[in-house]
Amino acid sequence: MLYNGVDFDTYFKNYPDANGYFGKYGGCYIEPELKNAMEEITEAYFTICKSAKFINELRRIRRDFQGRPTPISHLERLSNKLGNVQLYVKREDLNHTGAHKLNHCMGEALLAKYMGKKKIIAETGAGQHGVALATAAAYFGLECDIYMGSVDIKKQAPNVARMKILGANVVEVTEGLATLKEAVDAAFKAYSQEYKDCIYCIGSVLGPHPFPMMVRDFQSVVGIEAREQFTQMTGELPDAIVACVGGGSNAAGFFSGFLNDPVDIYGVEPLGKGPKLGDHAASLMYGTEGIMHGFNSIMLKDENGEPAPVYSVASGLDYPSSGPEHAFLHDLGRVKYGVADDEEAIDAFFTLSRLEGIIPAIESSHAVAYGIKLAKEMGRGSILINLSGRGDKDMDYVIEKYGIR
Repeated sequence: MLYNGVDFDTYFKNYPDANGYFGKYGGCYIEPELKNAMEEITEAYFTICKSAKFINELRRIRRDFQGRPTPISHLERLSNKLGNVQLYVKREDLNHTGAHKLNHCMGEALLAKYMGKKKIIAETGAGQHGVALATAAAYFGLECDIYMGSVDIKKQAPNVARMKILGANVVEVTEGLATLKEAVDAAFKAYSQEYKDCIYCIGSVLGPHPFPMMVRDFQSVVGIEAREQFTQMTGELPDAIVACVGGGSNAAGFFSGFLNDPVDIYGVEPLGKGPKLGDHAASLMYGTEGIMHGFNSIMLKDENGEPAPVYSVASGLDYPSSGPEHAFLHDLGRVKYGVADDEEAIDAFFTLSRLEGIIPAIESSHAVAYGIKLAKEMGRGSILINLSGRGDKDMDYVIEKYGIR
């Protein structure tokens, strides 16, 4: 399929290019001593991603440890309430550890073992990436440091406990707003001092090359499974697919299975409290081109051109930029990016729980909220939503702040 000059038949061979660019976005903007480390990771990844031994081991892990493939569920009661549009969800909440994050964490940890590293370092916001990486570290016998903002530590206490039980060292970050952006800053600083013995396992499709590509590739299992499963269930492709977008790992993997199909694709950013700068984290909707954390993308900036303060009720979405591939697909128009605010996400959280017996992560609730709005607009057809994680981690916070609706 040719779309605005890009041939999606050969898309994954051409994007990113050899220097890690999706069009003008991506690249590797880091200090010189870390460039060698990134080149080492790139070389190792391109070697093992073509290795039958590595591929078969990852497939075995996904089947026997993660419990893949995860199913698709038809949201029959919700669909009937809305009208004629049929809603479905891809159940990444049923992936081991409760979210999509383990898909790339097991791959990154396996890569670390191949490279002879003894330790893995990462940041986390909602805690799901931290839990997944701590799980991978325990599985492979690696040391693990997880950097997390103090605000998110308070909001995500259950996941902090899980990380510690799994043997990870949770490092509290108190600088700035003490959320995801600051956690990434701290993790990068630590990595720059320890890169010879460890690997930084970035938690999304962002950062310097090769991470946007590598994380997308590991997450593509979601889109590949979903396309095959939906076709088997219904005999056709969905009319539209929807996923939440912070950094964008769940969305990038999910979308990858459908980019070359006549399917409408929607990414959903967090509008938070509203469109005022500092009240949301909708970078693709309100941001401009800029460089942070080693990559060029679309980002929210303050008056000095620095990354702006951001906010979302979902800890995993409060990041002032999005992965470079999302910026590329946004400019290309292949993916339409919309928003859902806090109230819409919380309403969707309770709606899905009450009508379908599925408690979604607040991050995923943004996609559910948008899917509900889209169903009302479409009137007929089918929508497949990526349910990127379960809401166990969010229940105490939701009850404390919003009560039981």
